[in-house]
Amino acid sequence: MRIGLMVGSDRERSRADRLSGLLEDARGAEAAGLASFWMPQVPGYLDALTAVALIGQVTEHIELGTAVLPIQTRHPLIMAQQALTTDLACGDRLALGLGPSHHWIISDQLGLSYDRPARLVRDYLEVLTASVTGPGPVRVRNDSYAVDATIDVAEAPTMPILLAALGNTMLRLAGERAGGTILWMADERTIADHVVPRITAAADGAGRPAPRIVAGVPVALCAAGEVDRARRYASEVLGHAELSPNYLRLLEHGDARDVGDTMAAGDEAAVAARLRRYRDAGVTDLAARIVPLGDDAAARARSRARTQEFLASIAAGR
Repeated sequence: MRIGLMVGSDRERSRADRLSGLLEDARGAEAAGLASFWMPQVPGYLDALTAVALIGQVTEHIELGTAVLPIQTRHPLIMAQQALTTDLACGDRLALGLGPSHHWIISDQLGLSYDRPARLVRDYLEVLTASVTGPGPVRVRNDSYAVDATIDVAEAPTMPILLAALGNTMLRLAGERAGGTILWMADERTIADHVVPRITAAADGAGRPAPRIVAGVPVALCAAGEVDRARRYASEVLGHAELSPNYLRLLEHGDARDVGDTMAAGDEAAVAARLRRYRDAGVTDLAARIVPLGDDAAARARSRARTQEFLASIAAGR
């Protein structure tokens, strides 16, 4: 299992320092020997693809991924142009993570349709895949798009396309038409019993390679007495499953009730044991979302550094 970092919005940094701080975080992750660095598209925050293109200028070999971009906000041909350009800036290190997002973002915040999201993903992938296979014409007509255009950005990249896939239909699409899935709020039982069998069967049936299963997992290295607090805090700042029917349906497949229940928290032995359970469930890539603990910014910075150092030691096999 490859171990990387997943970041999010950093409200403790001033607005002027957020981008430079993000670049420093990516440099630090690479220097620590972590395998990947995942940037979400947080509503109202830094644009993920722009940030990843800049991170590509200050790093050399770490994989850089979006986790994830909502498809409704970019036409698939335009997404291809931007992703291919970003991949060039990163030296062919981009993992393009996409998804249909949630109704409370797409409909409530942006005023766009959230009708039949899985069908839109299917149609979107048809255009996007045709657009990233190399220079040339892109002619696709389906229920959602009628495209007759030319793309001339880059030669055929190795850029994987990964889907945020929670339900049966999306997992089938991720296996048949993409390189795998990016998960959030999925515990070990959900991954082993729900995700892995469905996505693997879909990939096998389509004659595709074994899919990547990227799991976003909150992590906090802390004393045993702080674990419950850490789980509550993670659910408060990263969870609220009740806002999304998609997550509520996913949770039915496992034992977790919110994101805090998926967390690897505790001392070194406890964190390592939980991460091994994710590995054994079928996770190929761990995207650790460090949850720093402490009563002030300095204490939280120390907590973050300790947790990242420990994750790096696991990644290095120490």
